[in-house]
Amino acid sequence: MQNLVLEEYFKKDNFYKKVAEKVLNLEPLDFDSALKLYREGDLFFLGKLAKRLKEKIHGKKYYYTLNRHINYTNICNINCKFCGFHKRPGEKGGYTLSIKEIIKTLKTTPSLKEVHVVGGLNPELPYEYYIDLIKAIRENFPHIHIRAYTCVEIDWLSRISGKSIKDVLIELKEAGLNSIPGGGAEVFSERVRKELYPAKISAERWIEIAKTAHSLGIKTNATLLFGHIETEEEIINHLLKLREIQEETKGFYCFIPLAFIPENNELSYLPGPSAHQILKVIALSRIILNNFPHIKSYWVFLGIKLAQVALLWGADHFHGTVIEEKISELMKGEPVIKLPPAQIQRLIREIGGEPVEL
Repeated sequence: MQNLVLEEYFKKDNFYKKVAEKVLNLEPLDFDSALKLYREGDLFFLGKLAKRLKEKIHGKKYYYTLNRHINYTNICNINCKFCGFHKRPGEKGGYTLSIKEIIKTLKTTPSLKEVHVVGGLNPELPYEYYIDLIKAIRENFPHIHIRAYTCVEIDWLSRISGKSIKDVLIELKEAGLNSIPGGGAEVFSERVRKELYPAKISAERWIEIAKTAHSLGIKTNATLLFGHIETEEEIINHLLKLREIQEETKGFYCFIPLAFIPENNELSYLPGPSAHQILKVIALSRIILNNFPHIKSYWVFLGIKLAQVALLWGADHFHGTVIEEKISELMKGEPVIKLPPAQIQRLIREIGGEPVEL
């Protein structure tokens, strides 16, 4: 890849040249062009183009943060077939952390810059728990960035409180919330939703909540869960829809392509995405979402080595130190290995990048 100049592909196919010109000028791709890239695009062309675009936006900089994940409960009253993290109410293995336990845990890592809080839809937890948790984190860590509660959780808070989405978000913001994680988007396909997670909110509801957050000045992330039963067309539709929303609101901060983990869930008969597909999706994410500030190489799902390679395929954000992450841990059956900042910096420098702590 390093020895093949992007322009050499233009001699092979004029389509590559037209696409590259649009992408590097930050113009949107139409559905047919994006789908053709996914189906027929050479993997190294995609990587080279995505990396060129990444460098146009960020230069040699690659980002990470000193963060920690808090998964406050795995008890959840919806049954997503791809999820090996959740336990039904009353099921063995379910847990819920008290606010005191969470604060005590966070105090063991006082250098944190960000806390990432997500969990299941636990019918045993009152609305006040969610508000009080944010308040407690803010009171104990005045300067930390609190990224908490996916759009799915925000919908749940609206339902159990009887409050509007806007009122819930305002209350969370007043409590100290800074931004919202991108989980729960899965793939914007009603067909897939009905098959894999029929009890989860629709794509339209997820988008409504994200847009409402953006209107209140709350940045959100966005995700795509791929490598299960989705089609190529559904992946492209998902990415193009996100780009359209970003043009409207400018409220998305980071996009995270999430590679489906096939272990310990109802879809374990599926192989999961190959490294080839993962790199293609990451490159296409950068190419299509050229109006998104960041594309994440989420090492927790990808593994450290493939996540490092993904930085050469258009990703610019290596997430962070994480410390622990129960979702992938319970699915893979192995603990997440925390990454110290020095190791993240080394991984970035090895691919010729400049590590930047956010």
